[in-house]
Amino acid sequence: MKHLLEVKDLEVSFHTYGGEVKAVRGVNFHLDKGETLAIVGESGSGKSVTSQTLMRLIPSPPGVIKNGEILFNGYDIAKKTDKEMEAVRGKDIGMIFQDPMTSLNPTMRVGNQITEVLTKHQKISKSAAKERVVELFRLVGIPFPEKRVNQYPHEFSGGMRQRVMIAMALASSPQLLIADEPTTALDVTIQAQILELMKDLQQKMDTAIIFITHDLGVVANVADRVAVMYAGQIVETGTVDEIFYNPKHPYTWGLLASMPSLDSSTQAELTAIPGSPPDLTNPPKGDAFAPRNPYAMKIDYEQEPPMFKVSDTHYAKTWLLHPDAPKVEPPEAVKLRMRQLSNSYAKPVLAKDGE
Repeated sequence: MKHLLEVKDLEVSFHTYGGEVKAVRGVNFHLDKGETLAIVGESGSGKSVTSQTLMRLIPSPPGVIKNGEILFNGYDIAKKTDKEMEAVRGKDIGMIFQDPMTSLNPTMRVGNQITEVLTKHQKISKSAAKERVVELFRLVGIPFPEKRVNQYPHEFSGGMRQRVMIAMALASSPQLLIADEPTTALDVTIQAQILELMKDLQQKMDTAIIFITHDLGVVANVADRVAVMYAGQIVETGTVDEIFYNPKHPYTWGLLASMPSLDSSTQAELTAIPGSPPDLTNPPKGDAFAPRNPYAMKIDYEQEPPMFKVSDTHYAKTWLLHPDAPKVEPPEAVKLRMRQLSNSYAKPVLAKDGE
């Protein structure tokens, strides 16, 4: 089956005064129509650089795609010119950024900002575009849309501004939507509403979504599959159930153990991952996670592990899966989180906050 998006051996570097920063190192993944893939990892793991590279938004220089293919509908985005990418951004691939206030023009009415997108990509009249903006506002749950399209960004709350950004990203009915930490700046209640809104819109529009986040808990009810990134590489990938209930990489164990529990009856102390991510101007030999891995073996410091197959949909980049490796069980803190997850992350209720 032909995938909507297929990333092959992607390598992205930034040339700085301190040397070449190898931000993305041999990343591979795919995405099908109507599917949601979550890419998770600590700050500096390369997930945002990966997402921006898909849109060809990394500044060049200093950023450069050193190797790999980004096949979207069979065409390699990595080889498109900036002029060719103008026809792709917004029309075929939409993006929601972390902070809508840095993405929305504070001097323009929000309706006019979305109208510009529609007239550029849809080639429709301004009057038809304005009617479409009202429909989009209604679709994303913004009350009194006829009035609010004429307001400025500062007149919206954080949650409502993010809904405006979602409406803008969906304006041209893109086949792929990239959401880069879209709920980080929102409180928990609004965060749940935005996540459920995106899931609801995906079902209505059959849009594929790449969801970038540092928080595994955020994607529990949103994603179909999860890719865990560390030091510019994907170290584990699988379905949501496989990552949450049968994780294999020690880094994934660390992310799960660091998740706060919503179950007050079984509170456990949060477990931090010791150490810091490596300096990617000089990536370490062997497994990049080895210095922070309490289960690291000698081979972890000498040779980079391959992706071991756990199932047809589940792979992990750790020597612990080698047949000759000692059998290691996840820590008790991880097992506790795994037991809590089935109840802790119940489906949020989509509510309109009436802002």
